[in-house]
Amino acid sequence: MEFKILYQDDYFVAIEKPAGIMVHRQGRSDDRTVVLQELRNQLGRHVYPVHRLDRGTAGVLVFALNSNSAAALQKALEAETAIKSYLAIVRGWLPNSGKIDSPLQKDGDGIMQTALTTYVCLQKSELEVPVDRYPTARYSLAAVRIFTGRMHQIRRHFAHLRHPVLGDKKRGDRHHNRAWASNFEMESMMLMARQLSFVHPFTQEKIELIASPTSEFSRSLEILGMQMPEFLDI
Repeated sequence: MEFKILYQDDYFVAIEKPAGIMVHRQGRSDDRTVVLQELRNQLGRHVYPVHRLDRGTAGVLVFALNSNSAAALQKALEAETAIKSYLAIVRGWLPNSGKIDSPLQKDGDGIMQTALTTYVCLQKSELEVPVDRYPTARYSLAAVRIFTGRMHQIRRHFAHLRHPVLGDKKRGDRHHNRAWASNFEMESMMLMARQLSFVHPFTQEKIELIASPTSEFSRSLEILGMQMPEFLDI
């Protein structure tokens, strides 16, 4: 596996992560292919994760290239000036914009953590495809920004709104997921880390990273008659 490199200097490397692969091995996972090891093989050097994406989420992913820069990069990504923007296709028609300020339980210990997500509804679509007891199916394309980095934050927050992410097998709508699998042979989760911007901690340069949509994300937009936005301003 070879990843598309979006940016590389002496301190960090940014890639386009494909969907369906874990960033690194976790717990009892028996995944033989993970981004961390594959990227080390590709670059021929150690890399250090500074943030992560879910297995099913594609898009911008950053690694430090040495242990000294890892802590600095992590702080830069957690700073107020950093902007993490995602694209999601969700069930139903969203309001024009919204804020989800709902605490999320930390996995494993039950501790509640603050979590803040905002979104803008970019486009809406209605398919002439019956799902469950409804004759048609409605979807929205949302630009999403997270201000906290909780596990599965976007998926959990949109499920809380009753607008789950299409293709989310754990928190999504099983009727819509089955409809897309049977009608379009589509089972991927429709969530991608589209943009990431932050101030470089060593050069003070503003870094702006934009990932291309996966082929399945693009095909989903085509099915829905939606257009891929060039830049997310949220």
